[in-house]
Amino acid sequence: MKAVRCHRYGSPGELADVLAVEELPDPVPGEGQVVVAVAAAAVNFTDVLFVGDGYQVSMPLPFTPGSEVAGVVAEVGPGVTAVAAGDPVVASTFAGGFAEKALVPAAAVRRLPAGADLAVAAASGVASTTAYSALRTTAGVRPGEWVVITGAAGGVGSAAVTLAREFGARSLAVVSGPEKAAFCESLGADAVLDLSGAPDVKARVREITGGGADVVLDVVGGDLAETLLRATRRRGRFVTLGYASGTIPRIPLNLVLLKDVRVLGFDLRGFAEHEPEQAARDAAALAALQERGIGATVTARYPLERAAEALAAIADRTVTGKVVVTPGA
Repeated sequence: MKAVRCHRYGSPGELADVLAVEELPDPVPGEGQVVVAVAAAAVNFTDVLFVGDGYQVSMPLPFTPGSEVAGVVAEVGPGVTAVAAGDPVVASTFAGGFAEKALVPAAAVRRLPAGADLAVAAASGVASTTAYSALRTTAGVRPGEWVVITGAAGGVGSAAVTLAREFGARSLAVVSGPEKAAFCESLGADAVLDLSGAPDVKARVREITGGGADVVLDVVGGDLAETLLRATRRRGRFVTLGYASGTIPRIPLNLVLLKDVRVLGFDLRGFAEHEPEQAARDAAALAALQERGIGATVTARYPLERAAEALAAIADRTVTGKVVVTPGA
């Protein structure tokens, strides 16, 4: 089979040099494992971090990037009964997704309805799950509330814009640039704030929301985080999801005290590990929404040979929605 391989770590500018498509032996499933013939694999910023050795844990070399795949079951190992060869599935794995075949644990595989869009299924994994549980379980968003979403044109952000509407909330998408603003408007954002116009962000958020945000979902971090904390209404909820700006903010705790704001964090891996019942509940509810056609917005599809380009686009933050690599038809 063909697979993208990383033999040495490299920065975003070196992706084309450190990644190459190679021929590898087909994987053989062991006890409790499934081989998926990959139709599509989601491209995430964490893949860029793994290649650059910038994630919280290092990925041993050599490795194949890609953690979310969708396709058809090619083979199952002993003890696997939930899926069978020929079933359309979506699956998650620590690595190995940018390949024609991926070896994944059976516990991380979910059968899809016949005729499901496999690219959308692959793209609706981590990003949509993060957005859903951050809104429902961590923030406890309620109908009519204003949710301010940073990085709203990206994977998690665009999912949050779509899902906020399902919760009956109103979304204010915070973006940088007119193209991203138009994209969020097309998703149904109730309001959009384009940072490229250098507005008074705190004043604009308060004006649009009628006094301040009820909930902030922040994937950007940096100076914007404190600004939006200041734009949160009393007893609002500020949820930190990541630091795409590259800067982890240092929040003055006196703001939390004076505004009586709750500052919360959400990490998908920790959530699944420490709150498995709530994680399973959210996953089931999200799957039901996806079966109704509510999922990620796939805006670009790259063949396996152009996986480095797909990762570079994510690293440059030039894309909107979700990007996938398509090893197979």
